[in-house]
Amino acid sequence: MSRWWNEFVAVLADGTPGGIFGLAIALIIAATVIGVLWYTWPPRLSWLRRRSGAGRRGRWRGFRLRWPRFGRLRWRLPKLRWPWRRRRRVARALDEVADDELPDLPAEILALTADELAAAGRYAEAVRERLRAIVKELVERAIIEHRPGWTVTELAAAAARERPATAGPLRGAAGTFSEIWYGLRPATVHDDTRMRGYAASVHSALELSGVAT
Repeated sequence: MSRWWNEFVAVLADGTPGGIFGLAIALIIAATVIGVLWYTWPPRLSWLRRRSGAGRRGRWRGFRLRWPRFGRLRWRLPKLRWPWRRRRRVARALDEVADDELPDLPAEILALTADELAAAGRYAEAVRERLRAIVKELVERAIIEHRPGWTVTELAAAAARERPATAGPLRGAAGTFSEIWYGLRPATVHDDTRMRGYAASVHSALELSGVAT
């Protein structure tokens, strides 16, 4: 077996510029390219995934390996969580709704997505996700009911009527969103900073009013 392997490697090295050293460099480059593509494919090519129908078969949630029990002792390996799979599910959910509608995602995930977008300099999208996160928190706390077809600004206005203490930051957040997404004003880092402040104000107002999560 080892002799066959050595001969196979020798044949590859003879056909590669630089011999065995060049073959090693080529393998390292190939592994690096495959790794980068594997990590970045899902969020970068969401349009291709939608067109090909990929991602509709169901979601893989990691695995759990159970060892044999000895009395009351049992060992379990922790679930594996792949960060790009979460981003792929989030991207698919965001693609299924209009820019001014509320996706079926938790407020925490929407806020994390806004952080990632802001870090990448995509401030307009970060503003959108921050408003969505604010409104989704209001839905999760049963302040308002999510009505399909309503825009996030309409939902924010309904929440302001239900909880006057949140009216100020909700109007500010909806106004910033409208200026950027309806008025086509370029978004800046200052807009994202303001939206963070509006989100914190709404959250604090809900906590002070004793609204249960």
